[in-house]
Amino acid sequence: MVKHVVLLKLRDGVTSDQTDAVLKGLEGLMGKLEGIVEVTAGRNNSPEGKSKGYEWGFVMTFTDEAARDTYLLHPDHVAVSAETIRPIVEDVLVFDYNE
Repeated sequence: MVKHVVLLKLRDGVTSDQTDAVLKGLEGLMGKLEGIVEVTAGRNNSPEGKSKGYEWGFVMTFTDEAARDTYLLHPDHVAVSAETIRPIVEDVLVFDYNE
């Protein structure tokens, strides 16, 4: 399994409807692309104060690296990113690891 962790530094004024649209778009890929096992998302609530401005994020679980790599280049993923993610972020941090 591969965990694809994406943290978003949001632009000022981003609403929960906008972050909900990101999650909905990513969840919609589960029915289109093989190898996506799970998609979860949420707002940072850590009390440690180490988030460096990354307020919201999501984690996708893939069956393997090939499934993750297919997702990264797939036109439906590119569309979700362009339509729902890029308009609301200042910066993105991605960290993938194998389970």
